[in-house]
Amino acid sequence: MAVAPDRSQLPSVTAPAWRRIPSGIWALGFVSLLMDVSSEMIHALLPVYLVVGLGATALAVGIIEGIAEATAAITRIFSGALSDRIGRRKELAALGYGLAAFTKPIFPLAPRDALVADISPPELRGASFGLRQALDTVGAFLGPLLAIGLMALLADDFVSVFWVAVIPGFLAFGLIVFAVHEPARQAGGRQVRNPLSRAELAQLGPAYWWVVMVAAVCTLARFSEAFLILRAESTGLPLMLVPAVLVVMNIAYAASAYPVGALSDRVDRVGLLLIGLGLLIAADLVLAFAPGLVAIACGVVLWGLHMGFTQGLLAALVADAAPAELRGTGFGMFNLVTGLAMLAASVIAGALWDSIGPEWTFLAGAAFAAAAIAGLVPVRQRLDGRAARR
Repeated sequence: MAVAPDRSQLPSVTAPAWRRIPSGIWALGFVSLLMDVSSEMIHALLPVYLVVGLGATALAVGIIEGIAEATAAITRIFSGALSDRIGRRKELAALGYGLAAFTKPIFPLAPRDALVADISPPELRGASFGLRQALDTVGAFLGPLLAIGLMALLADDFVSVFWVAVIPGFLAFGLIVFAVHEPARQAGGRQVRNPLSRAELAQLGPAYWWVVMVAAVCTLARFSEAFLILRAESTGLPLMLVPAVLVVMNIAYAASAYPVGALSDRVDRVGLLLIGLGLLIAADLVLAFAPGLVAIACGVVLWGLHMGFTQGLLAALVADAAPAELRGTGFGMFNLVTGLAMLAASVIAGALWDSIGPEWTFLAGAAFAAAAIAGLVPVRQRLDGRAARR
């Protein structure tokens, strides 16, 4: 079913883009912020807790991170398809965020990005995804900051910090229930009976599948940020300050996500995506050969800028290409494929780290990013769902 954004609540088109973004996008952004505070308080400490506290290897960390991403991806495909089948997204999103307050693996039940695409006007789609990503990422650096403070306050008590991390999850649940309003569906739209059937998946169209394929290759180049933490720790960063790695990365990510998203509404999204992959190659090379913590910090900043140039753009490309009545399925399938790619990337990264050293982990990432650029240039026109509809 097609979705009609509520333009009655939008300021004049002469206003800056951020003022024209619907209030529902802002609310979803703050929901993401709170949930990321909760998640990143745990994520910032978990790799070191596994390695230092439990004696796990880098390969084990890669497998655990990859399995977590893959489990999340599998959950998303079914939640997205269900949201298309019932024609409602907010209820599933609220259920996902509510259950996430108790157990993080259920968080992906929320068809969040499909709801963002439904609420945002097409001409503000890049800005809307950029804003949601930026607020999400503010939470992602506030979480590690809180983790640093609590680790100092609680004398490096990992488990107590993990318990405190539950609180923002409950706040996120309350916000999505009371502040997010799903737009009305247009009457007479096509009813989706079985979103995961071959016929319905074919309706997603060639532009959509090109986006998914390119995103999978990009994800192979971008393994879990757990390896950024391990790289900094191996270079001499004190345990108490290890979460600062994610703080630095996410400041760069948050600062770039909205401007890049807003710019993508006026220029070629794929061109900006190519710049993002170039930043990833630079980050990998710096991290591979970094002689000390200052160089590590530079590599982490470049990694964060890469995220700001790619993650919101990929989501906007999916929203551009997928039919409105299949957006939940489209985002679910996108997350399934990229989640499996993240599993493979993290296992490969861990195996390289343990067998031949950290620098080869990052050099392999640079090689995958270069391959993604080489494959992206010839098909860039096919990725633009906006062009496909003109």
